[in-house]
Amino acid sequence: MTAAILHRSLLIALLAAAVGMAGCGGGDDEREKAASMPAPPPTTSIRTEPTATTPAKPDRPERKPAPPVAPVAPVRGLVIGIGEQQAPMFDNPRFRSLAIKHARLVAPYDAVKVRFERDLTDVWMAGARRAGVEPFITFGHSRVKADKLPSVAEFRSAFRAFRKRYPDVKIYAPWNEINHISQPTHDNPQRAAEYYNVVREQCSGCTVLAGDVLDQAGMGAYVKRYLRGLKGTPRIWGLHNYADANRFRDSGLRELQGAVGGDIWLTETGGIVKFGRSFPRDEQRAARAVRFALDLAGKHKRVKRVYLYNWTGAKPTDRFDSGLVSSRGTPRPGYEALRKALG
Repeated sequence: MTAAILHRSLLIALLAAAVGMAGCGGGDDEREKAASMPAPPPTTSIRTEPTATTPAKPDRPERKPAPPVAPVAPVRGLVIGIGEQQAPMFDNPRFRSLAIKHARLVAPYDAVKVRFERDLTDVWMAGARRAGVEPFITFGHSRVKADKLPSVAEFRSAFRAFRKRYPDVKIYAPWNEINHISQPTHDNPQRAAEYYNVVREQCSGCTVLAGDVLDQAGMGAYVKRYLRGLKGTPRIWGLHNYADANRFRDSGLRELQGAVGGDIWLTETGGIVKFGRSFPRDEQRAARAVRFALDLAGKHKRVKRVYLYNWTGAKPTDRFDSGLVSSRGTPRPGYEALRKALG
C-alpha cells in the first residue's frame, strides 16, 4: 500500500473519530453526571422580537414511552447553527434544505502543526465554503498530547499559524468547555483567560467569545476566577447547556447570566438520544429537548445564537449520541423538530 493510500485511509478513519472532540466533553463519566432523565418540558413560547453543569446524581430513568413531539412554533430572531465535526454534512441535501449558514468546529489548538489534524480541518473548511456556511472555530486539547496545557507563548504561536492558514475564519472561542475535567484548563481559569486575551489581541475585527463553559456544578465559581484574568470586558459569552436542555430547565443559563454581562451564545446544546445508563436510547425524548433548547433560547433576550450539537448520529454501540440524523443519514425526530422550528 502506497504512502498516499495509507494517508487517505487514516484520514477517513479520523473523520469518524473527530466527533469525540466535541459533544461529550471528552469524558463520558463526567457528562453522565451532568444530565439525568428529564421530566416532561413545561409549556413555553418562542420570542418573536429580533436579536443580533457536576449537578445532582442522575435519577433512575423511567422507562415509559415518549409522547409525540409537540408542534413547534417557528423560531424568529435567533441565529441557529450546527456543531459538527464531520465535513460530509455540508453536502447533505437534508442539511442544505434547512438553509442553515452557521457551523461550529472544535479543532485541537495544534491542528495546523499536526498533519492529520490539518487535513481534517482543511476538509471541513472546504465543505463549509462550498455550502456558503460561516465557520465558527473553538480550540481544544491536543489529540497527540491530550493532557498538555500549552503555555501562552505556545498557544499564541499555534493561533497565529491557524489564522495564517484560515484567514476567512472570523469567529472564535479560544478554548472548548474550559471548566470540564477533560480539558487541561479545568483547574486553571487564569490560563484559559490568557488564551482569550491572545485571540482578542491577535485577531482584530474578529468575534471572540469568552467562556465556552459547561453548565455543571462549580461553573459560577470558575467563571468568577476566569474573569479576573481577562483584559477588557467580553461582549459575548459561550455556554454549553446540555443539562438545561435535557432536564428541561434554565438554571445553568440563569447562573451565567447572573455572573456576566453581554450577550450569550449557546455554543453546544441539543437533545441527547443516548448516553449511558442515564439516557437509554429515545429519539422522541431527544426531539423534545431540541425543541425545548430552541424555545428556551427564544425566551431569553440575551441569547443571540444557538448551535445544536450535532448532525451525524453515533453508531448503536457508542455510549453518547445526539445526532439529528442517524449514522446512516436517516432523519430523526430531532431533525423534524428543527426543521419545523426554522419555519
